[in-house]
Amino acid sequence: MTLTSQPEPVRLGTSIGRRPHRRAEDDAGHAEHERAASPHALSFSVGGMTCGACAARIERRLNGIDGVSAVVNFATERASVTAPPSLSAAQLIGEIASVGYRAQLVGSDPREAVVAESGEEAARRVRSLGRRLIVAAVLFMPLCDASIAFSVVPSARFYGWQWLLIALALPVVTWAAWPFYQAAFRHALHHTATMDTLVSLGVISASAWSVYAMFFEDTGPAGHSIAYLLTHHSGGSIYLDVAGGVTTFLLCGRWFEARSRQRSGDALRALSERGAKEVSILDADGTERRGPVTDLRPGDRFVVRPGEKVATDGVVVAGESAIDRSLMTGESEPVDAGPGDEVTGGTVCCAGRLVVEATSVGADTQLGHMLALVEHAQNEKAQVQRLADRIASIFVPVVIVLALVTLSGWLASGASSLIAFNAGLSVLIIACPCALGLATPAALFVASGTGAREGIFFKGYRALELSKQVDTVVLDKTGTVTEGRMAVVDSATVSGVDRRELLRLAGAVEGASEHPIARAVAAAARDELGALTTVESFVGVPGLGATGSVGDRTVSVGRPALVPGARLTPDVEARCAEWEARGHTAVVVTGDGSVIGAIAVADAIRPSAAPAVEQLRRLGLRCILLSGDNETTTRTVAAAVGIDEVVAGALPTDKVDLVRSLQQAGHSVAMVGDGVNDAPALATADLGLAVGSGTDVAIDAADLIIVREDLRAAAGAIALARRTLRIIHSNLLWAFAYNLVAIPVAAAGLLDPLIAAGAMSLSSVFVVWNSARLRPQRPAPRARASLRPSVTAAVPVAAARPGR
Repeated sequence: MTLTSQPEPVRLGTSIGRRPHRRAEDDAGHAEHERAASPHALSFSVGGMTCGACAARIERRLNGIDGVSAVVNFATERASVTAPPSLSAAQLIGEIASVGYRAQLVGSDPREAVVAESGEEAARRVRSLGRRLIVAAVLFMPLCDASIAFSVVPSARFYGWQWLLIALALPVVTWAAWPFYQAAFRHALHHTATMDTLVSLGVISASAWSVYAMFFEDTGPAGHSIAYLLTHHSGGSIYLDVAGGVTTFLLCGRWFEARSRQRSGDALRALSERGAKEVSILDADGTERRGPVTDLRPGDRFVVRPGEKVATDGVVVAGESAIDRSLMTGESEPVDAGPGDEVTGGTVCCAGRLVVEATSVGADTQLGHMLALVEHAQNEKAQVQRLADRIASIFVPVVIVLALVTLSGWLASGASSLIAFNAGLSVLIIACPCALGLATPAALFVASGTGAREGIFFKGYRALELSKQVDTVVLDKTGTVTEGRMAVVDSATVSGVDRRELLRLAGAVEGASEHPIARAVAAAARDELGALTTVESFVGVPGLGATGSVGDRTVSVGRPALVPGARLTPDVEARCAEWEARGHTAVVVTGDGSVIGAIAVADAIRPSAAPAVEQLRRLGLRCILLSGDNETTTRTVAAAVGIDEVVAGALPTDKVDLVRSLQQAGHSVAMVGDGVNDAPALATADLGLAVGSGTDVAIDAADLIIVREDLRAAAGAIALARRTLRIIHSNLLWAFAYNLVAIPVAAAGLLDPLIAAGAMSLSSVFVVWNSARLRPQRPAPRARASLRPSVTAAVPVAAARPGR
């Protein structure tokens, strides 16, 4: 089966409310009337959310307003709102504030939105939680040991032992737990309760009861036996370890969530930085002036010099140059651009000076559309919510009510206040959501360590949740299946000339050129000969090749048209035709006007590509090869690695369209890519996998990162994600089953608070032990966790766009 992409990409901008520019006043007035009558789309960054229940609460508030449709994404901290024109952004911000959260309007231009959101607040939150987690973790172990020892073995107590416990516990239950108290207090002001409420009540109650017990109930060194204390209500139980444990484990989960949310915005920020910052604008009188790229308007002309980025989308009006479009299209080879050719903002001018007339600027450029695609796809993603968060709005108040009912019931039955308080506190402590909070992060941390050994990194829970449903894998060609760099893969010579002489002459000329094909030929000559011969009188001819004097010979390297009258020998001509049929680029070398040979240049396939495809198929996954290159090149690579389905000539928007069409057909899609042009598709796919040798934008937009050159890690990543998801499900099942059984037992007065604390701790131990089963039984060879690993040896079965 062969998939074909649409000839014209779908512009996301037109689907999210952008209207084309209209110059006529009547058209402008009509457009203004349309805008006044139509709902307007707004985007807000939301602060203060601590769990998925917070996002659900904001959604309920906004969707309760007539004419408003809102989606709040906890993972990206964004609220996408469609509202009638009668409602202003300020009013919507007020509605969000009324339920206890902060909101800020984000600009409609994606580039402006990225600039407005620097990520500094998210980074500060991660650093703050990290510092609190370190302090809590360092103090928790000695606090746990001392608290249990002094409670269970009173003979171990010494003068001032209470103050030692307080000194260990105070930083944990005050400063480290402060974010929980803050959130709980803020929600209490708005008459709501979340997990923070239950955590805060548990920590405060456990700490207060411990202080009371230490100083007023059981202060001496004498005491009953351990067996007696475990089976009777001693009244002097100390469980500061519970307060410290709850704080430490929950901070661990919150830190990981905050870190994931921080990285979720990096893709947009990194993508926006790919565009040019300054531009040389050409005035009407021919003078140049440097200025910010935001000064450009459609119709303005600007200059692009070798090595500079094209400032915005436009048409070349003067000059010729090779343009590196790999950033935007994934093409492995630069293409030539001359008068009348369109160029894209963000691409790089390799050689030659261009004068370009701007056709679109800002959000209307291809780079602007890519920014919108990534943001739109991220906001469309399913909210990352643990099961505990989804039922928090019911679980938390129910537990609080049960604790109060237990306390009141015992008092009404005539029991002493101490027994009643013990029973109520046991309910509150044993129901602390420590196991619930650990269920996902504990498994994810173990999986992260196991994956790191294999060069696999998870970025969040979403990868795990969706790995089970994935049935189709779309692999980008350039830089993912292939190395993403040009290399010499074959050569042919005429009689009397050997390969070394051919490379010596061609390498000498190409060593003076900056063209990617020239660099490949020069690199092959250096590898085989050790050094390049000196060239004189070098002349580069855009679109054809280069000429120079090597010794007493005039050598030309490039297309046959570079040397009029030069004829290919039948053998060399047949080899060139064979190369071009396979998608390779044929470079002809002439000496003193006569053809002496030809060189084939191509994008090298990764050695692990074919085995990786086989492993993916064994997992029951359908494989599709996707590329911005031409169909001949793409099919050649697909045949080499064993893929039957191919989509060629795909722009970034076409890649998104392919992913969406597969999703609409009922498939769950994983996308494997490495380039900036892959970022929108990575964000749109159900599961995004970025290879570590790719760009920061692709890495930031993906859900899984593979930092090894071995593409087989993609299959390993999906398998590990599925195993981790099963562990998480069993953890959550245990945590909820434990609460369903333990709470009634505690309410019946059958558990001392100390035993309740121990049971709660044991539930956490089970979760940790269950998660530890993800570790491999045998040590695996360690992979270097470098996001920019060195390039491995190339396999000479590759393809690149013909022509130069």
